[in-house]
Amino acid sequence: MGTYMALTTLERYWYGEGEVKFYMDGDSKYPTICGTGTEDYFGGAWSFASQENGKTIENTFCTPFMGYPYYSHHDTFIHHDFHNDDQMPQRSFYRWHIMDPIVFEKELKVTIQQIGVYHGGLFERQDDVATVAYWYQEEPHRVFAPLMERKERWPR
Repeated sequence: MGTYMALTTLERYWYGEGEVKFYMDGDSKYPTICGTGTEDYFGGAWSFASQENGKTIENTFCTPFMGYPYYSHHDTFIHHDFHNDDQMPQRSFYRWHIMDPIVFEKELKVTIQQIGVYHGGLFERQDDVATVAYWYQEEPHRVFAPLMERKERWPR
């Protein structure tokens, strides 16, 4: 059905180069689907930010099937006149596969690389990532009909 991802960046610089990979029905070494980057998977294309007057502006957005609804670079909690502003940047993303379903028969494993870029070079990041996958199914349910052959399910 889709996924939600929360990301707290623990390192500086761009975080969105990691490929989203879908290993389906016996894939082991290579995935059936391999994306081009986290930002592409969640609808940001070449970043989620723009430059305005020399400053980087995060552009959050929401659409029916994907979005970047939340960005925070500071803690807004105020307690006894103390403002805690030492929070790492936090972001959230979602992607619903309504129009582009991920179809499999028995097994599905989805991975996301945590790769960033700095001055033109890629590097493995160590950020705090949390995800949830959504699946819709009625319980109790009738036995599912056999799936169509893969070539018949693929969009024409």
